[in-house]
Amino acid sequence: MGVTREKHISPMKLGLPVRKRTLNILFYLLCSIIAIIMFLPFYWSLLTSFKPDEEMFSMPIKWVTTNLTFEHYLNAFTTVPFSLYFWNSFVLAASGVLLNLFFGSLSGYAFAKLNFKMNQPFFRLLLVSMMVPGIVTMIPSVYVLRHIPLMGGNDLFGSGGYGLMNSFWGIILPGASGTFAVFFMRQFFLTLPKDMMEMARIEGCGEFKIFWRIYLPLTKPALATLGIFTFQAGWNSFLWPMIVLNDPAKATIQMGLQAFSYNYQTDYGPMMAGALVAILPILVLFLLLQRYFIQGIAFSGIKG
Repeated sequence: MGVTREKHISPMKLGLPVRKRTLNILFYLLCSIIAIIMFLPFYWSLLTSFKPDEEMFSMPIKWVTTNLTFEHYLNAFTTVPFSLYFWNSFVLAASGVLLNLFFGSLSGYAFAKLNFKMNQPFFRLLLVSMMVPGIVTMIPSVYVLRHIPLMGGNDLFGSGGYGLMNSFWGIILPGASGTFAVFFMRQFFLTLPKDMMEMARIEGCGEFKIFWRIYLPLTKPALATLGIFTFQAGWNSFLWPMIVLNDPAKATIQMGLQAFSYNYQTDYGPMMAGALVAILPILVLFLLLQRYFIQGIAFSGIKG
């Protein structure tokens, strides 16, 4: 007759799954609370854009309302030329994206794949420039834009006119190839093998053709990620366009939102409606490029 042996499981081992499950519940509960807290400002802005004026500051606070109105959205587009500001912002942001994707990837490819003499010193200088706050270079940038020779009424010595001030080019050109774009694309190009480059050179391909035909198509995740970052920065820019652009017809959407604050008062309804409309392009862009965005964040920065 066989003797059956009972397996004795210690109470400590029995408590491990329960403890792990409890920790998971507490973790997800904490994350849910943080997510709700982070979502509340957006929800309040959305609710305020649909609330009647008399309910905005009512006490106690109404977190749910049934008196929805689209009056604030109508006022946002009729009080100021909001559609014009929307178009101006789109032109500036899209131009910045296209230029940064091209010049950023071109420079990143050079730093990552080409062995020229001053590669590392130039790249270190690039990293140092990333640490300089933009506010420090703002006044010199204005001086340079104003005194560009033969532009905006200037003579050969850069005087007599306004240069690129009050021009879209004054917004586009200074940020045509940002330091972050070069650094980001360089990090991604480092993850790609050099074998393709050597084979292409043996076949007689030029350097630009190797970059354009072979390596650039492989960087779609990085390009999508950089495009989202660049578009968001250009779309949300306020201070620099405020300094450069003086013509109301060239104002951006962020400058247009300021029009709802006047005489020490703020018209919160149209402002919230305009702010929510201003969010839509970035939200749509992120949803379209979400898959590439996650891949770009995952792969960029693997090699230093």
